Amino acid sequence: MNDQEEYWVGFDLGGTKMLACVYDAELQKLGSRRRKTRGEAGQEEGVTRVIKTIDQALADAEKTRTDLTGIGIGCPSPVDMERGVLLEAVNLGWENVPIQQELESEYDCPVAVLNDVDAGVYGESQFGAASGAQTVLGVFPGTGIGGGCVYRGQIVHGKNSSCMEIGHVQIRADGHLCGCGRRGCLETEASRLAISAEVAKAAYRGETPHLQEMVEPDLPELRSGVLANAIEAGDVVIEQIVRDAAAKIGIAVANFVNLFAADCVVLGGGMVEAMPDIFVKSVHKAAVKSVLPSFADSFHTVVAELGDDASVLGAAAWARQLCRSVS
Repeated sequence: MNDQEEYWVGFDLGGTKMLACVYDAELQKLGSRRRKTRGEAGQEEGVTRVIKTIDQALADAEKTRTDLTGIGIGCPSPVDMERGVLLEAVNLGWENVPIQQELESEYDCPVAVLNDVDAGVYGESQFGAASGAQTVLGVFPGTGIGGGCVYRGQIVHGKNSSCMEIGHVQIRADGHLCGCGRRGCLETEASRLAISAEVAKAAYRGETPHLQEMVEPDLPELRSGVLANAIEAGDVVIEQIVRDAAAKIGIAVANFVNLFAADCVVLGGGMVEAMPDIFVKSVHKAAVKSVLPSFADSFHTVVAELGDDASVLGAAAWARQLCRSVS
């Protein structure tokens, strides 16, 4: 295979947006296309929108379908990486979608399907904040809490499904009911939604004067940037709520460090980007306190560097690795 003739597509099928990027052999971006996901669309219409978005990214890069070497697509869902099946994307309402088969028949090139957080962690391990690490644990708190792990350049996954569902590690046995049907999952204690709910309670008690000068303390208004601004303005109660949530993430991180001996923990997502110092310090401190003493100095905690590019770049890089390994 001539490296100069390689062209890769990375695709991030997010819960609210989809992003396609076209790369050359060295994974330099040549073109892209972003559009809304439309969670209300059916599976067939959704796949059609994926195809249209890839075609528009190709046009932006001045390439055609016949130029493509391979496609990597990150999905907001557990996936069967071997069969290329999106198993269940709750935000999209999609279930058991053979996305690899659909795209391979459309583009006549290999397609790699992976979880979107796995794609982001892989991107950070190859090109971003975790470059050079042997075992990378990624944690991305948002509406939920996504996790992924890369070990010696390989994404950790199960036989029939992606894994590393850190958001569903039980933190409190008698905790809040989670969307998965269990109680006390990390998502119920430390996601943006959980933090915002605690902030709304504090606002009701009159403990967040600066926040209440900025917005109405309703859940839709309590976005990451707003919380960060309120903390900077002096709302110490909000800062403590965020630090407590980050500490719970740190306890979950410690469990994974004990199991996998991760040498780099990458934190990403909108909340971390809005409050990087709080999250890195609080997560790392709690993790160090909770791991085996022999692991306390064995890992470092960093903020993801690649932003929205992490998943698309990681997906394209994973597809490139798989294709080159069999060629």
